[in-house]
Amino acid sequence: MKNIAIIFSVLCIQLWSAQNVYLTKVEKTNDNSDKFLYKKDATETDAIYLGEVEVQGFSKDDAMVFSLVYKKAKEIGANTFGIKPFENIDGSPQEFNASNYKVALYYTPKDKLTGQNGAMYIFASSDKDQKINVNRKDYTLSPRSFFKLKIIPGEVYTISTKKLLGSTIKVQPKSNDENLYFQISSLKIKPDTSGVGGLNFKSGDVVGLEKSYAEFLSAIYKEQQ
Repeated sequence: MKNIAIIFSVLCIQLWSAQNVYLTKVEKTNDNSDKFLYKKDATETDAIYLGEVEVQGFSKDDAMVFSLVYKKAKEIGANTFGIKPFENIDGSPQEFNASNYKVALYYTPKDKLTGQNGAMYIFASSDKDQKINVNRKDYTLSPRSFFKLKIIPGEVYTISTKKLLGSTIKVQPKSNDENLYFQISSLKIKPDTSGVGGLNFKSGDVVGLEKSYAEFLSAIYKEQQ
């Protein structure tokens, strides 16, 4: 009886955390070979609305969620997106809910895409607070949040997780025509493959992100000022 209760609890947890991504509306389709999926600028008026997907259920695996959204977007030829809030009874937008949200999909001509703004974006992981240091200044990132810093071309930026066995990287942007995107991964534990036996602990990595995925995170994570 106890084992049945445990199995039932595990199944409930899996169902609760299950994530589904549905293509819920298709207004138009577009034929293009664009591999990217960028966030649509709020002021862009030349973007063509194609449809929308709905994300149902919460998951900590944001890369998997983005992959599902990306596949649905490419089914109808979208290259840009925007979060579409649910509305209250009075028509006002509801607060973003990571367990259920809609993503509007668009096609934006390449010459209308907004340029990068010369900023460094640093994203937390999805599960716990993390402390980092950028050029000797400390920051604390809450789960599912990010902050951005204006970058100066030619200046060296040192990003560190500030913990024993953590990571430190140095980057030097060449111009203001690029953005830099990084995510601080959480604690990792893996088997020791050296032959000695035991476990290896790593307190966190600084991971570079591709722009499309980073812009998706910037839409579903909260910006810290």
